[in-house]
Amino acid sequence: MRRKILESIIKHPKTATTTFIRSKTSVAEYVASRFRDPTFEKLMDKYKNLLKVISVQDLILATPTKNNNDPPSLSLDFLSGLSQKLHLNRGPTHFLRKYPHIFHIFYDPIKSQPSCRLTDIAIQISRQEAEAINASLPVVIERLVRLLMMSTSTSKSLPLRAIFKVWRELGLPDDFEDSVIAKNPHIFALGNGHEPNTHVLKLVDEMPKREFTAAVGNWRVMECCGEDCKIDRMELRYYFKQGFPSGMRLSKDFKAKVKEWQRLPYVGPYEELVGKNKTKAGMKRLEKRAVAIVHEFLSLTVEKMVEVEKISHFRKPFGIDFNIRDLFLDHPGVFYLSTKGKRHTVFLREAYERAQLIEPNSVYQVRRKLFDLVLLGRHDLAVFDLKSRELDQRGDCGLQEEESD
Repeated sequence: MRRKILESIIKHPKTATTTFIRSKTSVAEYVASRFRDPTFEKLMDKYKNLLKVISVQDLILATPTKNNNDPPSLSLDFLSGLSQKLHLNRGPTHFLRKYPHIFHIFYDPIKSQPSCRLTDIAIQISRQEAEAINASLPVVIERLVRLLMMSTSTSKSLPLRAIFKVWRELGLPDDFEDSVIAKNPHIFALGNGHEPNTHVLKLVDEMPKREFTAAVGNWRVMECCGEDCKIDRMELRYYFKQGFPSGMRLSKDFKAKVKEWQRLPYVGPYEELVGKNKTKAGMKRLEKRAVAIVHEFLSLTVEKMVEVEKISHFRKPFGIDFNIRDLFLDHPGVFYLSTKGKRHTVFLREAYERAQLIEPNSVYQVRRKLFDLVLLGRHDLAVFDLKSRELDQRGDCGLQEEESD
């Protein structure tokens, strides 16, 4: 898997997709006009540096070593050649020196050139993440099954290349083709795709059918059982949890449209969609079904967030006839779209509070350790622990200001 990451970074083909773009406003104008949530923007401002760290870390770990006891290393000359693709604007040396608790720069006497490797604590975190993923394999398998069950194809299949795009987001092992797919032939099967040299992942025909409840369905049950529930029980079955940041002004017209949309019936993500009603009312229901599908997709990810480009690869298999980005922008109470770091990233709003997951899982908690090292930067660990406690008391969640690359 890490070798494939290395190859994809060196040579990354762009794929074209056909989408339905709104006619009155361009996508760029619509994105620019959105309300910016300062909590998510501050989180993403730091998270974009974590993504760069992960890219370099994966390259280092993908480098073969002659001796298994030797930690993998990478020459700075090699990294310099990838600076543009990795968005290391001021070069690899400047970037690596910003994170001395993650990367160690040294002179390799054998190669006679400066190189870099991971620090002991970074290697330890990487191993802890692998252990957490392996310990949660039953959950990972169910995530894959749920994704396949949302496919509109009769064979319940998805392009394997789409799964590769989000393997980290789903908490899959980097060798999931062998450790998950091949080891569970009673659940998964690989078949040939419609295009040459492509494969699809599908559920085996002999697998017993299961009835899945979407994450929003579980929320509705909890909400319905609550003593302070103010929503009519019959209407609640189509509701989505909404949350708007302070400072966002909601007009009466917008509130009325949200209320009307909440009451709109739709076919759930795990239910069979029989035909597509192209009337105005039918398209509204299809749009709400699309929202339900991407809501469930985000609920299945480790960090309840994903790049828009990655989730777009599932648009056709999920039978979504709408622009994915527009779905996120049209429903700011359910999703939040950030454009930080030259990428569009969507968050499931209800899953977060003060820039952290409300219900963290074991993989997220380990990844948060690496994020903490990114936030630490050049600071000393003892100083960082003290500052973190002070920031937590203020509600800043450790997102202190630091120089960005």
